[in-house]
Amino acid sequence: MDPELTELGREQAIRVAARLAERGAEEVLVSPAKRARETATPIEARLGKRAVVTDDLVEIRLPDWSKLTLPEVAAQFTNARSRHPEEWWQGMPGGEAFRDFRVRVEKCLYALLEARGIHRSSKLGAPHFEAREKRGRIVVVAHGGTNAVALAVLVGIPSVPWEWERFALGHASILRLKLVEVGRDHVFSLRAHNDCEHLPRELRST
Repeated sequence: MDPELTELGREQAIRVAARLAERGAEEVLVSPAKRARETATPIEARLGKRAVVTDDLVEIRLPDWSKLTLPEVAAQFTNARSRHPEEWWQGMPGGEAFRDFRVRVEKCLYALLEARGIHRSSKLGAPHFEAREKRGRIVVVAHGGTNAVALAVLVGIPSVPWEWERFALGHASILRLKLVEVGRDHVFSLRAHNDCEHLPRELRST
């Protein structure tokens, strides 16, 4: 399943694009999912940047539910949420395991950073980085699960298979991380999470 944005989602995308344009950005990266690419469209227009599709930013992969009705899909999620927490590591039955999802996102992030001159330092257990050159802001248009895992990876928090719940993000909200100098290395600092100030309350959704 690869749904399009709803009318609400399109309005949210326009508003987050206007917010991001206030600070500008050097690059835009986007998940290949249709709803992510549609969200990126007004952002590209406001920033004057063409988004680069990055396959491994896609949300955790679900089973093939193309033959199920919407109520049946909803029932699958309801049943999955009632499982023992240890079973959540398996992901949705028939889909991508959470451990594989975490590894996929982590490898993707480190590859993206390395390509931009930001290399993970092996001197410390927590994620520290050597930044050989200063880079501008990068906008990443992805998903609640992908973004929550990315936050855990970059600030060095052990993952749990319910990252969506631990670091809940509303649709078209902003998660902002900044690379800051600590000694001779750099770390990622969390500056904003689930920032929805660009959305009036009636346009907020999760």
